[in-house]
Amino acid sequence: MSGPDWLEVRQGEAPLVVGMPHTGTEIPPEIEAGLVSPWLARRDADWWIESLYDFASELGATVVRTRISRTVIDANRDPSGASLYPGQATTELCPTTTFDGEPLYRPDAEPDAAEIARRRAAYFQPYHAALTGEIARLRTIHPRVVLYDAHSIRSVIPRLFDGALPNFNIGTNNGATCDPALEAAVAAACEAPGYTQVVNGRFRGGHTTRHYGRPDDGVHAIQMELACRGYMAEPEPPTPQNWPTPLDPARAGPTRAILRGALEACIAFAQATRDPK
Repeated sequence: MSGPDWLEVRQGEAPLVVGMPHTGTEIPPEIEAGLVSPWLARRDADWWIESLYDFASELGATVVRTRISRTVIDANRDPSGASLYPGQATTELCPTTTFDGEPLYRPDAEPDAAEIARRRAAYFQPYHAALTGEIARLRTIHPRVVLYDAHSIRSVIPRLFDGALPNFNIGTNNGATCDPALEAAVAAACEAPGYTQVVNGRFRGGHTTRHYGRPDDGVHAIQMELACRGYMAEPEPPTPQNWPTPLDPARAGPTRAILRGALEACIAFAQATRDPK
């Protein structure tokens, strides 16, 4: 598909869209000029997710991915700026701090309201227009479509959560964004010796899951937040010299097999049931 050069859309025909809003590392020079550290601005990316899910197209899934860094715009935040987790630490639509709370911008260089609006129009809206368009396209083919929002995060970030995050963190906004059968099927696919999981724990689904998940209208959305240790080494603390580490085949292989089962469960769910609408 044609579109901005930072937006990747790989179309498939299966009733599944895989969104990747945080895998990007591209930062326009005019924005990078105001940052404290380009490395710090990229540190919280969802590293190697596009490689970990490289089998998605083989399953017939549609993949929508932005290569723009989440520091420029977080495509999984409410565009109004409202917090998705009131009372808990989080980052903004245009983040001004890292997950650990460090400032991203030099003094007086943080984006103002006009700049946030510009970035929203330039990057947020095209990404979500692509998601909307692909869901609509697949809904003309299938009575049910699943939107699977793919994420990852470092396993230990005390500012955001206590202890080490489970390997697989499934979010459906407490069951509001998809049929219970889909939630159960994805959770079952993630059951494996040596791995941990939680449903609607610290991460219950971001803007993407909550905005598009309309089970009564045939669109079922689910978020998967992976702990990075499941597919890459996690040195502590991460530094410019040691982070990000490469994708580790020994770790990624078993994790990829589990994730393949999760996506297959999404497709099976969508194909097995027919909505009346």
